Amino acid sequence: MFSTSAKIVKPNGEKPDEFESGISQEIEVGGSRKAIIIFVPVPQLKSFQKIQVRLVRELEKKFSGKHVVFIAQRRILPKPTRKSRIKNKQKRPRSRTLTAVHDAILEDLVFPSEIVGKRIRVKQDCSRLIKVHLDKAQQNNVEHKVETFSGVYKKLTGKDVVFEFPEFQL
Repeated sequence: MFSTSAKIVKPNGEKPDEFESGISQEIEVGGSRKAIIIFVPVPQLKSFQKIQVRLVRELEKKFSGKHVVFIAQRRILPKPTRKSRIKNKQKRPRSRTLTAVHDAILEDLVFPSEIVGKRIRVKQDCSRLIKVHLDKAQQNNVEHKVETFSGVYKKLTGKDVVFEFPEFQL
């Protein structure tokens, strides 16, 4: 894992502040592969996604083949309990729930492609495996990153996920 202070160069030799060092994170995916996660504020996510394909290509060249992923920086609010309801005057919005944030992370992760279906398989040992069906049209663009996507999602949420490109038949 590289030091963020070594990568961020500021004038007059200043050190990067906490915000600047928290923008990106490098994680190990699979055996020797590494992935770089760049956290983007939610309001700017749409504008980043417009140029994401070109930006990812350039960043992957710069970081010598490491996969680069853009994810919106979202907040999860705790589930209201009987004791905490008194403190919270406002209702918790759906976009701040654990389920909504994890689904949104999954959408951001596979961005050029689109999620067309999702299945949750519960095994006999009560472990869950999420099977995500991606758009078959984007298979050539995304297939080589599928292992990275599942590793990043496992690191961020703790959930196992498998990506598939199914052939739909009517």
